Amino acid sequence: MYLKNISALYTNCTQCPRRCGANRAAGVPGFCGEKFELRAALSCLHFGEEPPLTVFGGSGTIFLTGCTLRCAFCQNYQISQQGLGEAISKSDFVKICLDLQNAGAENINLITGSHHIPVLAEFIQEAKSAGCTLPFCWNSSAYENVESLEMLKNFIDIWLPDFKTLDNDFSEKVFFARDYPDAAKKSISWMIKNFPLKTKIVCTENGAEKEKMIRGVIVRHLFLPGRFEDTANTLAWLKENADSKAMISLMSQYTPVPFKENREEEKRRKSALDAFENRLVSKTEDEDLRDLIAAYDFENLFYQELTCDTSWLPDFSKREPFSNTLAKTLWHCK
Repeated sequence: MYLKNISALYTNCTQCPRRCGANRAAGVPGFCGEKFELRAALSCLHFGEEPPLTVFGGSGTIFLTGCTLRCAFCQNYQISQQGLGEAISKSDFVKICLDLQNAGAENINLITGSHHIPVLAEFIQEAKSAGCTLPFCWNSSAYENVESLEMLKNFIDIWLPDFKTLDNDFSEKVFFARDYPDAAKKSISWMIKNFPLKTKIVCTENGAEKEKMIRGVIVRHLFLPGRFEDTANTLAWLKENADSKAMISLMSQYTPVPFKENREEEKRRKSALDAFENRLVSKTEDEDLRDLIAAYDFENLFYQELTCDTSWLPDFSKREPFSNTLAKTLWHCK
């Protein structure tokens, strides 16, 4: 695969379910906000991902610029919606991957790359050829076309999709994508079908043992305050379609984000946030979620401990966007 051949896929862009048709190859941004060149904001060792991904060395995350959604509460809004990042070449990408590997990363975790699948497929291939032996992880919203995901079939080992909601009306208002539920079900089903779970036990010199994911799918769902029924419905779908075939990660750390934006952006965002209760998760909701988990009895499910700590929220304008205990930066766009 070479860029001169890939550029045609950016001419009338249909990479994501929006099929916006932008001529990104000619420098016209798509709905995602991005043109042809791949841009990124940060690479770091991240210790806050699910245990089979962080293991001992942390997940080698690469935060890519742009997004196919407009989530009203996005904690990464500076890079997903405001364009923070800089162009990286194929050689830059390879160096970032090798630096993460040399720093002890357990995997290469590509965050929000759905709008750049053709270029990333080529870049990953080059990184593997250059000596990157780590599993590659695809960390996405699941708002993707299966035909685009097929381009990654030989390059991605671990899939980490969100499954945000099954409610079309809610999805339209909060994520700006009415068809999100249908697209997500299709893409997640494709991931589960093609990538069965594979883990292994790894240990340190002192004998400490942990489970490490080598291949497969972890489906994430973030509980939104006041939306218990939505989470119950989503878990019901996952119980029927993903249990024993994939790991489930139910997250309860929803946190209101202190956005820095212009008045127009602020007005649109506040209108979207009216669709649910923009606050921390309550103890009562946490108890109800635990009861729900027990009722569904998933074979493999992670659930976070409830906390009122908001210090983990990132600021990507800083070289160290996260606290030192959560991440260690290797490269930053500024």
